[in-house]
Amino acid sequence: MASSHIQALLQPTIASSSQRKTVENINAAYPTFDSLEADVDFGHELEQERQRIEELRTKLIHSHTNLRSVIAQTRSSAQDHLHTAQELSLLRHSLADELSFLSTELVSSMSGPDGKPTLLEEIETMHRSLKELESVKGYVQVIERALQMSEAAVTQASQSKSPMSAVPHYENLANFVTRILDSVTSVEDASGQQKLHLATFLEGVKSKTWHDIKAVFTSSLLASAEKLQWPSEVTYASTSVEDRKSFEAAFSELLKLQTEGTKLKVADIVSPTERDGLYPIQALVQPIALRFKYHFEGTRQTNRLDKPEWYFAHVLNAAHEHRGFMDSIVQRLISAAGFQSINAWREFTRLLFPLLTRKLRKTVPALIPHPPVLAHTIYQTLAFDTGIRDEGFQIVGTSLSAGTGSDDNVQKWEGLSEIILGQKEWFDAWMEGERTFAMDQYMDIISASDAWLIADENDTEDEEGHVTVTDIKPTISARRVKALVEQITDRYSPLPQFTHRTKFLINVQLPILESYHARISSSLDAFETLSSSFMRAVPGALSSDVTGRGNDPKRLTSGVEGVQRLCKALISAAYLAAAMEAWGEDVFFLELWAEINRKASLRARVESAASLPDPKGPTDEEVPEGTIFEELVIQYGTLGERAEDLIVQSVCGEVEQGFKAHYSGASSQPAPTEPGAADDIVVSATLLGPIALLSAHLTFLQNTLPQKTVATIYRRVASRLALHIIQRQVTYRGRTRLTAQQGKLILAEFELWVETCRQALLRMPAARTEAPWRSLLQTGRIVAADGERWKDIVEATFGTDQDLDWEQKMVQLVGFSELSRDEAGQVTRTRADAE
Repeated sequence: MASSHIQALLQPTIASSSQRKTVENINAAYPTFDSLEADVDFGHELEQERQRIEELRTKLIHSHTNLRSVIAQTRSSAQDHLHTAQELSLLRHSLADELSFLSTELVSSMSGPDGKPTLLEEIETMHRSLKELESVKGYVQVIERALQMSEAAVTQASQSKSPMSAVPHYENLANFVTRILDSVTSVEDASGQQKLHLATFLEGVKSKTWHDIKAVFTSSLLASAEKLQWPSEVTYASTSVEDRKSFEAAFSELLKLQTEGTKLKVADIVSPTERDGLYPIQALVQPIALRFKYHFEGTRQTNRLDKPEWYFAHVLNAAHEHRGFMDSIVQRLISAAGFQSINAWREFTRLLFPLLTRKLRKTVPALIPHPPVLAHTIYQTLAFDTGIRDEGFQIVGTSLSAGTGSDDNVQKWEGLSEIILGQKEWFDAWMEGERTFAMDQYMDIISASDAWLIADENDTEDEEGHVTVTDIKPTISARRVKALVEQITDRYSPLPQFTHRTKFLINVQLPILESYHARISSSLDAFETLSSSFMRAVPGALSSDVTGRGNDPKRLTSGVEGVQRLCKALISAAYLAAAMEAWGEDVFFLELWAEINRKASLRARVESAASLPDPKGPTDEEVPEGTIFEELVIQYGTLGERAEDLIVQSVCGEVEQGFKAHYSGASSQPAPTEPGAADDIVVSATLLGPIALLSAHLTFLQNTLPQKTVATIYRRVASRLALHIIQRQVTYRGRTRLTAQQGKLILAEFELWVETCRQALLRMPAARTEAPWRSLLQTGRIVAADGERWKDIVEATFGTDQDLDWEQKMVQLVGFSELSRDEAGQVTRTRADAE
């Protein structure tokens, strides 16, 4: 094997194969010659490959030289090893001769000259064999006696109609087995103390004898139950009196047998397993088990891996349709026999579970390579558990709870789902399949062509009519992501264990919310990059394939279209934040968060998730503060605030940029002012551009965002623009001072800004629309004042009145007192006639 591998390595390379692979790689990387020419690094990489080939050729020559040296050394070493092997072979033959000599020295001195054993040696051998045979005879006699007693007990049970006649025979067998077990001792062997096989065999005989006795009376009960049409639904009142008496007698005999078994401490009664229970009910389950096996464990069409609901429905229907018979007839028979603590229907239902347990343990390993079928099976298992619980099933009132003392000591029924969920490999396989499916859906959502379109309607109520989100009109992707997360919640909310719920939350739900957060954040990063002054100033900084609009990235970030992109990010983040606030108040997540804070194992798991708040551990309070989505709500809220900042910055920046032409002195044809202005006051046409742009932005914001958000953004935009206009038009206009006529023109322009905002924001009260502009209107009315009003303003501002009196006078004179006295004084000094 090694030589053939060496020979293969020594074979020269096939140049044609290498050339063919190289051509294929180049064709794959560069489909056309134009793409090859477009790659400026291709020539450099080709030169590097040529240098590598030269280096490899040098290494090959050096390798050939070393190879010849190694071959020579290997041959020399092989000769040495061959010589050593020959010497060892001679040594082995000499040792064999010495061993043969020593064997002859160890021959017994009592052996005859012909090498046969002496008479004494033969007697000793026969004596040892006799002792062994006597021991075997004792073993056989014990086994024979036990089997005879077992057969007598079973025969008596078959011949008698009452178990009381067979119980004494079984009791004799049990006492005999106990005496034998007490007399035998453990034997010592190489592995330590070990139980004799005889003891194991006798215990098996005793157990089988009791099982055979029970089987005799089980057959009698099943024969009488068939006359009642069991396992079909029993109409007990329509059956004959003889059949009912026969059934009740057979049922009672099995209960008597179980009562005697309790006294004799039979294993399946003292320590029952999931398959053990009340004997007569165990017997009644057998025909149902045969039907189940016929339909769901063979080759029939009903046995399909992708239809677990069929066998779950089969068992659920059996439990449901026989409930009336169990609660009325069987319960009466059980209570009369002294088993008042046993609920007949619960015991019957519990003994049906092993059918499903065996089925699940057999089929689930085959479902691991098929995640959809595995997930469907788990959901059907959870649905079955829920259905059984809704029917009223509990472990309390079954054989598993008998003798525990109180209901508090009975372990809660975990459900059949624990068979799958309790296996880490099976649960992890299911969760990974769910995670992959959810992420695929998420990728389809954000990759859809309409992902970032604004939905026509917002979801404000859930299926029960409860308000779940605000009046935000979301993007389609945000609404679908919310629906996807809620769908995942619905899929894992039935899980009984909080550990499993926490894993689903961290591994399936959080990655979707984190990915969507990162997607929105990256869009805001891209907006900032494209709108930066550097990107606008440097030609060719972004290629056409990045912007999608030629070489003009400004078109993506300016105007209503640019603000629209920011609004989509804002409403997406706000919508998800509102949804998570609602989820956090849901009972399901409140219970999960409380359990996480209570258990250290869950806290350790949550602490590793950066998107979840830090659990506080157990406290005196019953409910921990905050919600499980608190951290994500903060992150999405921060994202929304960032989008708001960019909207304010974008709107203000564009309006201020358009305002430059007006305050810098560049003018076009004047345009008339709004009605109500003086006839000789006209507003420059250069002002209409920025005003129209502001109106367009505000109209779009009002039609897209919630009123509360619009009010917040508008207040910030208007406050910033008002300050900017005051500084450019009045405060920092230079050495030239204003005349009264110029002041009236400025006031008309200021009022035009306010009136434009009123028209654009018709849904907002006029007082709230005007509020951010009050400082602007106050400034305009000060510089536009004339006559006695102007004198009163100057006197009040530069006089000796107290500030409170000054504010009252300003309200009387100009209607507002938003500016401080110093600011009002600075504005007043811009008039040429200010004293």
